[in-house]
Amino acid sequence: MTDSCVFCRIVRGELPSTRVYEDETILAFLDIAPIIPGHTLVIPKAHYESLAEVPEACLGPLLRVAQKILSAQLKGLGAHGVNIFHANGSAAGQVVPHVHFHVIPRYREDGHRWNWASRSYADPAEPARLAEHIRRALSEP
Repeated sequence: MTDSCVFCRIVRGELPSTRVYEDETILAFLDIAPIIPGHTLVIPKAHYESLAEVPEACLGPLLRVAQKILSAQLKGLGAHGVNIFHANGSAAGQVVPHVHFHVIPRYREDGHRWNWASRSYADPAEPARLAEHIRRALSEP
């Protein structure tokens, strides 16, 4: 944990939060600026800035808790669907540099819309080139 990280401070109880789930390694609490009421953040208690840093032993429990929160939002809040969102790095929109998943209950008429515009590849050969770069990186230690 770090002294300046807002989520580490929440884990330590130095900042208030509305906790909905907690175990030895994972904490889930309501976002203070929700997209939709019930918007929940799921975090590892240990401090990791990037998802790439999270050990496999923590990643499974982190995703299992996100799944539990999703199920609880469907059942407990009557949500019609749920978005799970993760931003990794400031270029991707990560504001708090502590790994977290947003679990957001959704309703048919909630008015929220994601604002990305789908694109297509200008060069039909580009997907194959990009896939090769990814495959090569996957095979490297």
